[in-house]
Amino acid sequence: MKQQEIDELRRQLNRHNYLYYVMNAPEITDAEFDAMMHRLEDLEKAHPEYDDPLSPTRRVGSDLLSGGFEQAEHVRPMLSLGNTYSIGEVDKFVTSVHNALPSEDVAIVGEMKYDGTSISLIYEDGRLVRAVTRGDGTRGDVVTANIMTIRSIPLRLQGSGWPRSFEIRGEILLPWAEFDRINREREANEEPLFANPRNAASGTLKLLNPSEVSRRGLDAYFYYVLSNELPFDNHYDNLMAAGSWGFKITPVLRKLHTIEEVDEFITHWDSARKELPVATDGLVFKVNSLRQQLNLGFTAKSPRWAIAYKFPAERALTRLRFVSFEVGRTGIVTPVANLEPVLLSGTVVKRASLHNADIVRTLDIHENDMLYVEKGGEIIPKITGVDTGARSPECKEVQFVTHCPVCGTALIREEGDASWKCPNQYGCAPQIIGRIEHFAARKMMDIEGIGAETARQLYDRGLVTDTADIYTLTRDQLLTLDGFGPRSADRLLEGVEASKSVPFDRVVYALSIPNVGATMSKKIAKAAGDIDTLAAMTDEQLIAIDDVGPAMAQGITEYFADERNRRNIECLRAAGVQMHMPDDITDERSDLLAGQTIVISGTFSRHSRDEYKAMIEMHGGKNSGSISKKTTAVLAGENMGPSKLEKAAALGIPLLSEDDFMQLLENS
Repeated sequence: MKQQEIDELRRQLNRHNYLYYVMNAPEITDAEFDAMMHRLEDLEKAHPEYDDPLSPTRRVGSDLLSGGFEQAEHVRPMLSLGNTYSIGEVDKFVTSVHNALPSEDVAIVGEMKYDGTSISLIYEDGRLVRAVTRGDGTRGDVVTANIMTIRSIPLRLQGSGWPRSFEIRGEILLPWAEFDRINREREANEEPLFANPRNAASGTLKLLNPSEVSRRGLDAYFYYVLSNELPFDNHYDNLMAAGSWGFKITPVLRKLHTIEEVDEFITHWDSARKELPVATDGLVFKVNSLRQQLNLGFTAKSPRWAIAYKFPAERALTRLRFVSFEVGRTGIVTPVANLEPVLLSGTVVKRASLHNADIVRTLDIHENDMLYVEKGGEIIPKITGVDTGARSPECKEVQFVTHCPVCGTALIREEGDASWKCPNQYGCAPQIIGRIEHFAARKMMDIEGIGAETARQLYDRGLVTDTADIYTLTRDQLLTLDGFGPRSADRLLEGVEASKSVPFDRVVYALSIPNVGATMSKKIAKAAGDIDTLAAMTDEQLIAIDDVGPAMAQGITEYFADERNRRNIECLRAAGVQMHMPDDITDERSDLLAGQTIVISGTFSRHSRDEYKAMIEMHGGKNSGSISKKTTAVLAGENMGPSKLEKAAALGIPLLSEDDFMQLLENS
């Protein structure tokens, strides 16, 4: 019976490790994960006969992605810290340290545990030479080019006294202000929102475009210096020295000597952390003396001289004022809980999405209910429950609307869909305004100056009722809008003119064709070649395009069957908007790689990875990030990972060098 429980815990923990570290899509809280891990550790200690060297208790975790970056081994393994949610467990740690070092003065350094993504930087002769992610603790991704875009990280050190060669470890973070800004942009572009700053920081650090990394506004705090030539014999003074060299060191740093001081430190920062500009999820306590650290040593996966205390998930109880029903660009009606303001994780929460009718019904929300709002690691607030004991008997159950709250059209709900939708897409103001804003957004036509508020003004004043109207705007019309002066009006018109050169695939995305996002617009645009061909394609022809299913095909044909859409497209064409792929690209397309799935791995000298991906797609092939039985070839550059080499050899998959691949295309 115990063996079955052990096996099941290992299976679940391995799965959640993958979701958290590889996919950046956790399904459970840190507390739930740690509880499962502690249970498995206890069972394995009690039943050594079921020992497994591959147990999750033996590993640190992994954030390595397949392909994209060169990998490097850490000079010193980046082990995880033992952690707890109990102040009593922290007190036990302090006691155990004193017991292990009898008759010695022991200082414990308390510091903030930031909720970001770990990084290791190597400096030689005062210059940054390499940046490596934590990875699996032994190997990580080399992300030096991206790290160099973070302005708080020194590329050359200041001051003096640093070791000739040293490593410094820290946390890459996305400040609250930048996180909110990016999520607003993603929401406007109808992209999935980042769940929290940690996921956003991790995803940003692994972008292959350093200029986009720079735009995201990452920050970094550093907490650990390692070298054979450290200037001081203790952790605290070495961190202070690093601060003088130009590093941003946590301002939450204090030497503690007693359990009472440790407990006071926890109590203070459990509240005060909410005022910090970045996300935090706990505190770290380290023995200060490096000699004492050495004497205390390590377990198999963590140091005995440090422990992490995790803050409990933030939860508050506040009253529901009312539920509003809001209509989006695609007509989906979303219920939103409007709340009495409550402070959570450093921000005042007034609203929280209830997502759909099923969730409202499952939570059993009534008018004026007291609702539990939670953030924890999830920075987007969510309603997690109802205090039914505080409910007044006369309060009625919240009913989902049956008609659009804006235009009054009866809502529809397609089979298998959780959402109710307003079908009046051409007469419902929020949908029209949403399409105008979407059309002008950065990843579509990139017309600076047309955000949510401007799109609403343009529609309300009758200046823009469809996207083609944007190209008829005049300077005098723009000057009548709130917030517009001569310069802002000129910038917007300059953006309108520049948008005429936006590539055809982005135009397809900007048109708000149902179910066609950024990735599919590229595939569809390349397959069709021009707008007229796309408009004339049948469902069968569309489904033949890679990843186009029946629902998407039907949405495309219905879109082009509507006279209003065709008329708008003709107006866009007349205005000069691109309605076909460039001739040079169209001419170079072929079926040379049709049916082939190619994995790109390693670093290259003749072309970038993105350029090779485009070449593969241009010649009918498909890109993949991982090697499998479906892989037909690997485009192998320098420093290809050994695991991929082994897998390719085991499956008998041929390796193509850059020269081999280019020769193949040139011969065609």
